[in-house]
Amino acid sequence: MQNKQEIEINTSTEEKIKDAARRVFMKKGYAATRTRDIAEESGFNLSLINYYFRSKEKLFDIIMLEHIKMFASSIFGLVNDPTTSLYEKIELLVSHYIDMLIENPDLPIFVLNEIKENPEALIGRLALDGRQGPVYLVKQWQELAMAGKVPTINPAHFLLNLMSMTVFPFIGGPIFRNRTGMDMATFNAMMEERKKLIPMWIKGMMAV
Repeated sequence: MQNKQEIEINTSTEEKIKDAARRVFMKKGYAATRTRDIAEESGFNLSLINYYFRSKEKLFDIIMLEHIKMFASSIFGLVNDPTTSLYEKIELLVSHYIDMLIENPDLPIFVLNEIKENPEALIGRLALDGRQGPVYLVKQWQELAMAGKVPTINPAHFLLNLMSMTVFPFIGGPIFRNRTGMDMATFNAMMEERKKLIPMWIKGMMAV
């Protein structure tokens, strides 16, 4: 059996490799990243990286799943927070989504591929089955609808619109940047602007 010191060393090595891989994936994107690039960034050799993670694909999957779990936990807390209004939740959701996607531009494509292959497996890997959905947010929508302040529709429409306007620009971003000649810094600055624009557009849709 491994002693405590050996386990700590192994854990430290794994985290250092993952941290290096995050930096390289962020800088170069998944497709352009080689395992050799991660080895150079981390200071560990290829054999050690393959020993811990087997492949670039496996390492990328682990990192993306960790980001999704962390993000999902923060979102569950946000949408079920009884201390914020529905309008405040909109602004916070948009800001959270955009921050995460700027930091992890490959994440939407990863999720789409996982959903295409096996959505049930993705949910299982994320261990989200026991989590509650946006219960308090839905309650707030229903209360506002009863008061005639928002349309009497299924609030899922509102959530899907919010997600679409936030996430799709990152999915279509590579094509958009290629056709317009926009660099990544300019694109990200435009996404920052959407933190204010999307809540404004959503509120316009909510008008009765």
